[in-house]
Amino acid sequence: MAQEEGGSLSKVLARVGASHGITDLAQKLHFYDRWASDYDQDVAALQYRAPNLAVDCLTQALPVPPQAALILDVACGTGLVAAELQARGFLRLHGVDGSSGMLEQARAHGLYQHLSLCTLGQEPLPSPEGGLVCLTTRTNPSNLQYKEALEATLDKLEQAKEWERLVAWPVDRWELATTKLEVVPGTSDSDDFISGIVYLYRKRQVAQVEGVRPSAQPLTGL
Repeated sequence: MAQEEGGSLSKVLARVGASHGITDLAQKLHFYDRWASDYDQDVAALQYRAPNLAVDCLTQALPVPPQAALILDVACGTGLVAAELQARGFLRLHGVDGSSGMLEQARAHGLYQHLSLCTLGQEPLPSPEGGLVCLTTRTNPSNLQYKEALEATLDKLEQAKEWERLVAWPVDRWELATTKLEVVPGTSDSDDFISGIVYLYRKRQVAQVEGVRPSAQPLTGL
């Protein structure tokens, strides 16, 4: 991130730390609207690895060639996952996000054939059917409450036999920690990084593929 445009790493850490502390959905989306223009540069400064990790997991489990897969990128943000997907041969990409500012940035990148304003968990997705669902989240202390709520929702989907869990993959070097308090001792090979987790599910009796963008809040962004 350019010093003149986005500020120093300490300012990036403060901004991301502030996003982690917002629990109200409307406030969260407003924060992302204002953050959208600097988002890619900020997360690059944090060495954010979730998009790459999610696509790794999805690619390994995908039963069809990339060119044949229709990917629904939920909470797509600025399109970081789409860039990774396109680099690996995925060409049919649709995206949804709850932040209009993030969608504006995603539209400017020109990687999606279709984009929709939609917040997962608040309204039906525009394309509800899918074969594989990949979700990610942080496992650092400030995100544990959200992680527990997410896993409770996933457990209900499993119990209802709507989704089948394939992978729950812990990752140590997820992104740079915003503070030392965010690092869980023994979970990372570097004191500067927080940990995370990638989930991969199979949706039952469905035909297309869903890719859910990495997230740390109510599936609306970092």
